[in-house]
Amino acid sequence: MAQENVDLVRSGYEAFNRGDIDAVLAIMDDEIEWHEPGGGNAPAGSFRGPQSVASEVFAQVPERFEDFRVDIEQLVDVGEHVAVVGRFRGTSKSGKQLDAPFVHVATVRNGKEVEFRNYVAGDQWAEAWS
Repeated sequence: MAQENVDLVRSGYEAFNRGDIDAVLAIMDDEIEWHEPGGGNAPAGSFRGPQSVASEVFAQVPERFEDFRVDIEQLVDVGEHVAVVGRFRGTSKSGKQLDAPFVHVATVRNGKEVEFRNYVAGDQWAEAWS
């Protein structure tokens, strides 16, 4: 089951990067708990359910960025958790470059993401969202 969890999580990043938000939402449990650290004007706090994530987190990206992508460097199977190491990259609408490292922890049960935590490093994250 662990490789299936890794594949599921990877598919979410691939869908996000190609702009297929419906495919990202499809891997989420109806009661997903999504946690964002904030910084600048980035979404902050906890969001429950795919529609909340879509409207309060994902919808903010095109409002603030000309281009934005999530580059995965490593996915680590930790049982029902998948740790993802990577970088947020892009250009804000104000012209600020974004290249910020992150670690994400996704919890998968019964073939769906039930929890997601975003840990992002560096002041560049907050500055790009300003």
